[in-house]
Amino acid sequence: MLLLRKLPGMPGWPAALGLRLPQKFLFLLFLSGLLTLCFGALFLLPDSSRFKRLFLPRRAAAAAAGDPDLPRSPPAAAEPRHASPAAPRRLRDKLRAAARLGAPPAHTAASAGGSPQQVQPGAGGAEAGTDSAPAAPRQTRAPFGFDYETFRRSLRHPVLGRGGGEEPETRARRLKIREMMKFAWDNYRRYAFGKNELRPLTKNGHIGNMFGGLRGATIVDALDTLYIMELGEEFQEAKSWVEKSLDLNVNGEASLFEVNIRYVGGLLTTYYLTGEEVFKSKALELGEKLLPAFNTPTGIPRGVINLGSGMSWSWGWASAGSSILAEFGTLHLEFLHLTELSGNPVFTEKVMNIRKVLNRIEKPQGLYPNFLSPVTGNWVQHHVSIGGLGDSFYEYLIKSWLMSDKRDTEAKKMYNDALEAIEKHLVKKSAGGLTYIAEWRGGILDHKMGHLACFSGGMIALGAEQAAEEKKQHYMDLAAEITHTCHESYARSDTKLGPEAFRFDSGTEAVATRLSERYYILRPEVVESYLYMWRLTHDPKYRQWGWEVVKALEKYCRVEAGFSGIRDVYTTTPSHDNMQQSFFLAETLKYLYLLFCDDDVLSLEDWVFNTEAHPLPVNHTNLKAKASVQ
Repeated sequence: MLLLRKLPGMPGWPAALGLRLPQKFLFLLFLSGLLTLCFGALFLLPDSSRFKRLFLPRRAAAAAAGDPDLPRSPPAAAEPRHASPAAPRRLRDKLRAAARLGAPPAHTAASAGGSPQQVQPGAGGAEAGTDSAPAAPRQTRAPFGFDYETFRRSLRHPVLGRGGGEEPETRARRLKIREMMKFAWDNYRRYAFGKNELRPLTKNGHIGNMFGGLRGATIVDALDTLYIMELGEEFQEAKSWVEKSLDLNVNGEASLFEVNIRYVGGLLTTYYLTGEEVFKSKALELGEKLLPAFNTPTGIPRGVINLGSGMSWSWGWASAGSSILAEFGTLHLEFLHLTELSGNPVFTEKVMNIRKVLNRIEKPQGLYPNFLSPVTGNWVQHHVSIGGLGDSFYEYLIKSWLMSDKRDTEAKKMYNDALEAIEKHLVKKSAGGLTYIAEWRGGILDHKMGHLACFSGGMIALGAEQAAEEKKQHYMDLAAEITHTCHESYARSDTKLGPEAFRFDSGTEAVATRLSERYYILRPEVVESYLYMWRLTHDPKYRQWGWEVVKALEKYCRVEAGFSGIRDVYTTTPSHDNMQQSFFLAETLKYLYLLFCDDDVLSLEDWVFNTEAHPLPVNHTNLKAKASVQ
C-alpha cells in the first residue's frame, strides 16, 4: 500500500512513533481492519446512494439499483442443465428468474393502469454472491397477475361464436377444411412430431435454421387453429408437448421476426383462448430472450439473435448491415401484450422507440424504404415494397390502432400517411384494368406484385372501415380491386393457385414471367384478403373464391402424407417441394375455415390477427393486469 511505503531519506512512520515490533504488528492489524470495515460499509449504503456509485463499477451499481436499461446477461438457459440449484447466481440472473415467474421487476410494480410504482430497495432478491440459500426477500407487493376472468368478460362475443342458422353447404365446406387440418396435423404427428415442419414426400421432419434451436414450430403455430376447429384431442397433444418438451434453453441463430410472430404470437393467443398459464409463462420467457436484439445505438433491433448468448447481428444478405422494415416493424402487437401480461414496461418501450426513430427520419416521397441502419438510423437503400421486406409493417400500423380500441392515434396517422403515399406513387392500373401495387426502387417503378403483397386487400378494407366518411367507399373499392387482381393471379394459372410473384409488363398481366417466380408454397395472403372482404361486405364471391382454393389444394398439393408446396403453378403435373410449412396450419387453413364460419367466431370486434394469423384481443376497457398490495 502507498500509505505504508517509505519515503526516500525518511524512516518508516511506525518506527518514528517509537513502537516496538509487537506494537507495530498490532497497529498495522488494527489499521487494516479499520480500512476493511470502512470499505465494507459502502455495500450497506442504500441502493440509491450517490456515494456508493462512486466506488462500484457502473454495471454493478446499475444492477444493484435494478436499472431497467442495463444490457441483459446471457439467459439462465445458458447454464449447464446439471448445475446445482444452490449454485450462486448473479443478482441480475435472480431478478430475471423472478420475472419469468411473474414477479414484478425490483424497481417497479405495475398498477392496474400500467404505471410504475415505487418498491422498497431490496425487494428483488438476496445479496449477490452468497453461497448459502438466500433469505426470503422482503416483499411489499404481491406478484403481478393478469385478471383472466375479467378479460374474458370484456369480450363482446363468444370466442367460438353462438352457432346455428348456417346453410348446409357452408357447414359442409367448413367441415372439409377441418378434415384437411386434421390430415395435415396427423401426418405431422406421425412423421415429424417435435420437429419444426413436416417433409411429406420423404415422411420425415425438418428443423431449418430460422428458429435458433427452438423446436416444434408447427405445434406452436397450430395450437390456436386446433382449438378454434374444436379438434380437442389434437389440441391436448399439442399442449402436452409445449408443457413437457418446448425447451427455450437453446443456443442458436434465430430470426427475431419469425420467432416473434410464430412462437410468441402463438403462445400468447393460446393463453388468451384457454387461460392456461403454461402458454403465458413460455411466451414471457421467450420474449425476454428477444430483448438483447434491441441493444443497438438507435434501439432498432437487429434481425438475427442467439437465444442463448443474447448476441445479435444483421442478416448477411441485408444491405450494409441493415435491419428490415417488415421485421422490426412487426413486433408491436405481441410486445404490447407481453407488457400487459407481465407488467414489465420494457417490451412496450422497445417498440415505441422504433416509432420514434421512424417518425424522426425523413421519408422519400412519404414512403418507407425497406432497409434501415440500426447504427445510424438512416435508410440504406430506397427500395419500397408492400410485399416482401415491407409488408407487415403497414399491417401492424392499422392493427395497432384497432387493438388499442382506436386510442392509438399515432399508429392511425402513420398508417394514413403511408397509405396516401403508397396510393400516390405505387398503386397502378394495367391496360386490362387490373389494379396492382408496384415496387419502387429509388424512383423507378418495378411493375411486379408479390404474393406476399396480396394481404393488402384485406388491410385496406380494415382501414376503410375507419376512414373519413368521404374516403370509406374509395378505400373499400381499392381493397376490392386489389383482391380481384390477386384472385386473377390464381385464376390465370393452370392449377388455380397463385405464383410467388406476378407482373404487369411486356403485354402480360397477373402472371409470373420468370421461372423463379412460378412456385406456390401454401401461402395464405390471398385467402386472408378473401376473409376480410367477406366479413366486411358479405359478397358471396369471396366464399366462392376461397372454395376454389380448397379444391386446388386438394388436387395439387395434397400428397400421401400431408400437403406440399409446388414448384410451378402453370402445369397440372406439378413437382412438389416436399415441405408442409407451419404457416399452412397457422394461417391458410385457419383463414379458409373462418371464411365459412359465422362472423362472431373470433369476431373482428374482439380480436386482431397478427401477421401469422394468431388472434390477439382488442383492449376494450384499457384492461391491464393488476398488482395488489400485501
